[in-house]
Amino acid sequence: MPTGQRKPAQHRNQDFSMSANYTFDDLKKDVAEGRIDTVLACQVDMQGRLMGKRFHAEYFVESAWKETHSCNYLLATDLEMETVQGYKATSWEKGYGDYTMKPDLSTLRRIPWLEGTALVICDVLDHHTHEEVPHSPRAILKKQVARLEAMGLKAFMASELEFFLFDQSYEDARACGYRDLQLVSGYNEDYHIFQTTKEEDVMRAIRNGLQGAGIPVENSKGEASAGQEEINVRYADALAMADRHAIIKNGCKEIAWQRGKAITFLAKWNYSAAGSSSHIHQSLWSADGETPMFFDKDGRYGMSELMRHYVAGLLAHASETTYFLAPYINSYKRFMAGTFAPTKAIWSKDNRTAGYRLCGDGTKGIRIECRVGGSDLNPYLAFAALLAAGIAGIENKLELEAPFVGDAYHGKDVREIPHTLREAAEALSGSEMLRAAFGDDVIDHYTRAARWEQEEYDRRVTDWEVARGFERA
Repeated sequence: MPTGQRKPAQHRNQDFSMSANYTFDDLKKDVAEGRIDTVLACQVDMQGRLMGKRFHAEYFVESAWKETHSCNYLLATDLEMETVQGYKATSWEKGYGDYTMKPDLSTLRRIPWLEGTALVICDVLDHHTHEEVPHSPRAILKKQVARLEAMGLKAFMASELEFFLFDQSYEDARACGYRDLQLVSGYNEDYHIFQTTKEEDVMRAIRNGLQGAGIPVENSKGEASAGQEEINVRYADALAMADRHAIIKNGCKEIAWQRGKAITFLAKWNYSAAGSSSHIHQSLWSADGETPMFFDKDGRYGMSELMRHYVAGLLAHASETTYFLAPYINSYKRFMAGTFAPTKAIWSKDNRTAGYRLCGDGTKGIRIECRVGGSDLNPYLAFAALLAAGIAGIENKLELEAPFVGDAYHGKDVREIPHTLREAAEALSGSEMLRAAFGDDVIDHYTRAARWEQEEYDRRVTDWEVARGFERA
């Protein structure tokens, strides 16, 4: 067996039956009858990762279901868990105190790929006031959802996730310095059935595992590069979809790791490979979720006036929201012409060269797809930023520009996606719309995160620089 490879775990609860609507009473019964012995209590960090504790299930159902605690540095670190200085909310001077983690029992679910395990997502509260921490990703999204509710509206969203699958384990990839990695396929496998058959041990486990965790899976497919995969799940209300997205990413990694393989959600893992996206489909419905508010059978393409204002808001504030769709230096290396990753923040009808694509025109399923985001985004922040921009368009009755027609990569004098993180960070910091929607402290917090990412990159020496200039400079 290759180094780092592990046999798939044998799970006592691996029946993969759907655990949607899994309740606290269900958990208590599973604990009492010995089916569940571990509960993962997770908050979502700034990077969209699950952070938290593994509780013995008996203790969780007795006590910890009410609340637990975490260090507040979890919402002030970078990818490497560095304690970044310059945040107002927490610092060495303030002593890095606690936050309260409040389990949202509506998110409770069994995790079929982990033996005897359930998971719950927690809201992050101030330790003293028990108010939600404003810069917590889940709180940011909930605030925008509440704004829509006050308008009698409900947002439904779906995020498509792409990733690359490797034959090596994470341990082997790290040991070889992430060089000479072996993809699971040797050629472009977009929609390719035979090649994806060779990957079914992992992808079938992912589909069935997510389905068993209460995440309705639609399909998986090969994507537009060697070793690239896509997983698609059914749309949901914005908060539920963000929760699903975070669990999907963590679950895909765990399931691949169990089988001695590795997955990356880097937006651009290799210069010669396609980037990995997280396209976000979005629509607004009536508060009861019954009436599609984006649809007007008499409107052009079936677009209602409300939808036109919403899309106009997305476009007007596209540069300001880009950081939340592309949060790292690497994210901007995905935006390359001719790669199906957009370079222009314009809208078009069923046109994959545009940053925003109209889908389902003329039907109740009409929606706008944001193609800007990479697979490295934090779904809570991305969804919240898009909703805030759309709400601004509705409130200000912004007029929608004409749709772009043709190849947007070669469009002249049209709105472009910021080329660098530095540019996106400045647009974020200067956004009056986002400051009004999220609050000054929240925007300052994430501007600091963006600038730290840039500062760290600016002082690093890359392999490319050394190979290019070692002898010739």
